[in-house]
Amino acid sequence: MTQPKELKELIIEGIQDRKGHGITVVDFSRIDTAATGAFIIAEGNSTTHISAIAESVEEYVRKNGGIKTFGMDGEDGSGWIVLDYGNIWVHIFLPQTRRHYNLEELWSDAAISHIPDLD
Repeated sequence: MTQPKELKELIIEGIQDRKGHGITVVDFSRIDTAATGAFIIAEGNSTTHISAIAESVEEYVRKNGGIKTFGMDGEDGSGWIVLDYGNIWVHIFLPQTRRHYNLEELWSDAAISHIPDLD
């Protein structure tokens, strides 16, 4: 079975495979009130791009880790898609939607790390 650290790496690779950028990992492991263990947040340039990133993550994690999502929400041009992997939720935003919800600031007491863009 894939461990959370490996799952996190697979998710990040799936995001990077479709040129997702601005990847941030919000680690909730030390916050008892958090509903999940971590958020992985990224962004794309258009609704089509964020859909492609979400599809890439789903396919990449399934092929390389044997794990399926528990669910996906936010399609239909909302500017935000979330994938639920149980202990990790993946949020893929349009830039303006990401700024509006500002999850990193909302959870600023969590351990936050930024993954460098590949390009």
